Amino acid sequence: MAFLQGNIPHFKCWVRREYTVNHERYHGEFLHAMAIAVTTMPNRCLSFQVIFTGSETDDTDDDNVHGGAMWARMPITALVADEPLSEWPECMPVHDAQPWDCPSHTHSVYTLDRAMPCPWMAKVAGDFFPAKYMFTVDYTGTDVADDPAQHKQAHVLQLLDAGPWTGNVIALPNNRVRVTHPAWFETGEGAPDFKPSQHIHYSKSDLDYTLDVTQIFDNLYNEAE
Repeated sequence: MAFLQGNIPHFKCWVRREYTVNHERYHGEFLHAMAIAVTTMPNRCLSFQVIFTGSETDDTDDDNVHGGAMWARMPITALVADEPLSEWPECMPVHDAQPWDCPSHTHSVYTLDRAMPCPWMAKVAGDFFPAKYMFTVDYTGTDVADDPAQHKQAHVLQLLDAGPWTGNVIALPNNRVRVTHPAWFETGEGAPDFKPSQHIHYSKSDLDYTLDVTQIFDNLYNEAE
């Protein structure tokens, strides 16, 4: 369990350059980087530790001044996947890229191996778009993160065919994604008949626990009558 920052399956990306100069200039320009870790701060979107590679200067006469430079807490909206794109994607509003902010500093990063490599369907701004699953961030240690009615995972995805947003990196909870895998199951349509749980389940929650304490001691040393 990591606190604040955790290693991720690293990926190459492009960083919107205006994020590196306080949004004062360089809009529409990009710097190449590797995202190597994620930071979770309550009431903020996911942010990333990146290492700039300087490869945007390859095959040019420009000096490589960024290679090896690092940046902490680069917001998710700054990142574009390092994939062949016909044009650079538009920057997304934070509430579209990650509709739920991080609920805790304390988190885990993992990959859901059985939910890949097939595309996911991501619901963004009312529409579904295919997306590439990358990894998942889950949280604990706060009232919100541990409340069964409020808990949200953040599945980090790359949008594949999303019009002007194609290539952007996003983070969505379970209720905004669908996993596709035709070899295992048929992907459903419409809203699942689900409702968030208001219950916390634990061994001493049932009334009959207090009525018959013998069940607590029904272990290997309890001889049958």
